[in-house]
Amino acid sequence: MLEIVEDGLNLPVPPPQIQPEMSVFWEALRVGELLLPHCRRCEFVVWSPRPYCPKCGSFDVDWVSASGDGVVYSFTVNRRGKGFNKKYQEIGPYIVAYVELAEGPRILTNIVDADVDSVEIGVRVRGVVHRAGDDVIVRFRPVEGESAHVDSSGGAP
Repeated sequence: MLEIVEDGLNLPVPPPQIQPEMSVFWEALRVGELLLPHCRRCEFVVWSPRPYCPKCGSFDVDWVSASGDGVVYSFTVNRRGKGFNKKYQEIGPYIVAYVELAEGPRILTNIVDADVDSVEIGVRVRGVVHRAGDDVIVRFRPVEGESAHVDSSGGAP
C-alpha cells in the first residue's frame, strides 16, 4: 500500500477522467493501492490504465497490484508553470519525470519531497498518493540513501 497524503503537497491534483471500465483503478488508488492492467494473453504490464493490451490487442486484461517502487528514468525541472492549470503558475519549481516501475512500465508523474537540484536519473523512488477531496494522483518521492543505474537499453536493474 502507498502512503496517502492530503492536499497534494502544493502541486495541483487534477481531477481524473474516469471511464466506467477504469473505475477499479481509481477506487484502488483512493485507498493507496496502485493497480496496473496486465494482459493475460502476452503477459504485458500496461501503463496507462486501459481495458485492452496495446501490445497484442487483447481485451483479456486483469489488474495486478504494483509495488509502488521505481527508478527515475528521465526528468525535467519546471521553474515557471504556465499552461491550462493556473495553479501551476503559482508554484515552482517542480519536477516532471518518467519513472520506470519495478513491474516494467514507465509512468509520467511528478517527483515530490526532493530538492530539485538533487534528483538524478537512476534514483530509486517510491509512490505516494496525493489526494485533494475525492481526486487522487500517484506521484513519487526519492528513497533515502538509495540509487540505481539505468542501463543504456532503458531497463532498470
